Amino acid sequence: MPLTRTCYLLFLLSGTLETKEFKPRCMQMTLTQTDVRGSEDCLYLNIWIPQGRKQISTKLPVMVFIYGGAFLVGGSQGANFLNNYLYDGEEIAVRGNVIVVTVNYRLGPLGFLSTGDENLPGNYGLKDQHMAIAWVKRNIKAFGGDPDNITIFGESAGATSVSLQTLSPKNKGLFKRAISQSGVGLCSWAIQRDPLLWAKKLGEKVGCSTDNTTILASCLRSSDPKTLTLAYHLQLTNLPMPLVHTLALSPVVDGDFLPDVPENLFANAADIDYVAGVNDMDGHFFAGVDLPAINRPLVKVTADEVYKLIKGLTVDRGEAGANATYNIYTQSWGEKPSKEVVKKTVVELMTDYIFLIPTQKALDLHVQNAKSGKTYSYVFSQPSRMPVYPSWVGADHADDLQYVFGKPFATPLGYLPKHRTVSKAMIAYWTNFARTGDPNKGNSDVPVSWPAYTENSKYYLDINNKMSKKSVKQDLRSRFVTFWNSVYLQMPQVANISQSELLF
Repeated sequence: MPLTRTCYLLFLLSGTLETKEFKPRCMQMTLTQTDVRGSEDCLYLNIWIPQGRKQISTKLPVMVFIYGGAFLVGGSQGANFLNNYLYDGEEIAVRGNVIVVTVNYRLGPLGFLSTGDENLPGNYGLKDQHMAIAWVKRNIKAFGGDPDNITIFGESAGATSVSLQTLSPKNKGLFKRAISQSGVGLCSWAIQRDPLLWAKKLGEKVGCSTDNTTILASCLRSSDPKTLTLAYHLQLTNLPMPLVHTLALSPVVDGDFLPDVPENLFANAADIDYVAGVNDMDGHFFAGVDLPAINRPLVKVTADEVYKLIKGLTVDRGEAGANATYNIYTQSWGEKPSKEVVKKTVVELMTDYIFLIPTQKALDLHVQNAKSGKTYSYVFSQPSRMPVYPSWVGADHADDLQYVFGKPFATPLGYLPKHRTVSKAMIAYWTNFARTGDPNKGNSDVPVSWPAYTENSKYYLDINNKMSKKSVKQDLRSRFVTFWNSVYLQMPQVANISQSELLF
């Protein structure tokens, strides 16, 4: 496995191994979906160590980052802006006095395609992450790290990966803490419940027989990796259903790495300290794909368009589900809601459905199953810096990453002092948590004390550049959480989402 082989070279070579270049990302489609980038030889990791030449640190906390990208795209170094990579761990490492590790894992069909049985069980990308964490556990002591104090953290599909790693019995004893930023294992897009459907569809596209899974799996394995990677196409315009329902190549319940559905596996996370949260407008990106008028100030979104979108999201509960959902979200509209009110409602709906509601459920299940593990909840609400977005847009999906990775310090000309305030606070909370299991205790001062999330006191921290004691709040969007997690679920299920009918 390239990850193990390459990193062991550090110990086998005499002299110094110069590691100045990032290795290729794992093979994935380009953003235009017309070609591939990356390599099959991609299972490498990157390590940042916060020490000068005079002293060698020992027993430093270790933070392992898992990137997002819908299980389709991404890389351990992240996007490159002015020769500064998004996931460069230097600022976190130096400011928090921790070791930062970023890892690659397989993506798309090569990482997540599955026939739903032993012939092509799937979860290869999750297993890559697991192997990387295990490698860190075995070897990080040689880099000055504490193998008994590892925190895994990730964003979006990486946050969901983090959640699933905490739930898998395969990781027992490998890490102590976890942080999920905008994604958990309970998200509707986290688990593919009909993997064989997609294996057959992609098999047909690359010329494989779909008569039985043995033949199909064998053929898929011997297919050209580039052809297989491009066989899955993500539709981004004129979608027949909401974008979130089209994300098909995801982890699966394989009876091994994930022996059961995620909601039944939280006992495995009983001793893991857990932070989970969302951005206040995480759903904005998705809303903009489903209803492009969201980002066009002069164009209004009609009530009919809102209802149609809701109907697409709630297809499993039929008309009753759509009506109930529409009613609760439009309750505050009055007779003539403004364009902005309607658009904000759509973003709130998408944020709730895709991220916030499942995150709240995951926090509750973590608390209910916890033994020694502590639980913390947050909302990130620093407004988006994207100049093309309307002024009302809050923190969009992935807006938190630049602050966690210290970009306002690494590239100061692109930011204002208020952005450095947010970044300093997030690095302090995140690295304190990695060090002690408590975001308030560690090497770094924090602007306000962040109380734990418990069954009786559902505290969360509202993170932005104007933090005070008022930033500590309770019962996040409780009316909508109650609606989705009890009222909606009690409605009779009328249909499964027929992706094959709608997408092919």
